[in-house]
Amino acid sequence: MNKSSEDYLEAILVLEGATTGARITDIAEYLKVSKPSVNRAMKVLAEKGYVTHETYGKITLTEKGKSYASMVYSRHTTLVAFLRDILNVSEAVSENDACLIEHDVSSETMEKIRIYLEMHKGK
Repeated sequence: MNKSSEDYLEAILVLEGATTGARITDIAEYLKVSKPSVNRAMKVLAEKGYVTHETYGKITLTEKGKSYASMVYSRHTTLVAFLRDILNVSEAVSENDACLIEHDVSSETMEKIRIYLEMHKGK
């Protein structure tokens, strides 16, 4: 899956948690992209079985979509914690850099970062 699709899934996951669901406009505002771009992406993600989209309505993640979005979001939050709490990178830069790294970092590296964070929790 490409970075853009992962970003859309992650945005839907976050928006579903904050509201009663995600709509095209909500996703466009969240990701700072155009509504037509979101519309195209939702069609692709729906065809691949990651989301369901009511016409002019709510977009929800399927189980497959939730699973994938949760994995991406977990990578993001783990990277933010590592950058912010361990390396003392500012919050804004941690968020931005985590977005860049989360799509390309290996599973092995992510696991090592998770272990490191667990070992250093509360220190």
